[in-house]
Amino acid sequence: MSSRVISFHYTLKDKSGKTLESSHKHDPVMYIEGGGQILPGLEKNLTDAKKGEKRQVHLKPEDAYGNYDKNLIVTVPISQLPGNEPIKKGGQFRSETPEGHTKVFVVTDITATDVTLDGNHPLVDQDLTFEIEVVEIRKATDEEMAHGHVHGPHTHH
Repeated sequence: MSSRVISFHYTLKDKSGKTLESSHKHDPVMYIEGGGQILPGLEKNLTDAKKGEKRQVHLKPEDAYGNYDKNLIVTVPISQLPGNEPIKKGGQFRSETPEGHTKVFVVTDITATDVTLDGNHPLVDQDLTFEIEVVEIRKATDEEMAHGHVHGPHTHH
């Protein structure tokens, strides 16, 4: 099956219409269809997109960054954390999941011996609106398909 590489710019807004982030001052986001590289709810809404098209995509939490999960709050001994930088509230640590994805944990509490980390995404439990502008659609190369990610200029990770 041949997959396409889709490039798009976006502006992300919360339920009140406040802009949370935008790609317009940066390179467009590029992904291979079916590669799980962007939010599933967003990808599903772009399957029939055409080059140059603009559309709004509204996502509920379950199609965006999920619902709050108390199981993603963990307390670990300070001695188990990597690095020798001082640990502070709001600091972040990255961890690999068994599936090979990077998970970010934010420091929410510190005691003399332990650190509490929250692995919930900052946009958890939120209804979001993406204003999308499709910049380019092209066939993925064999090399991109073999590696599972986009190659070349303007690659977004």
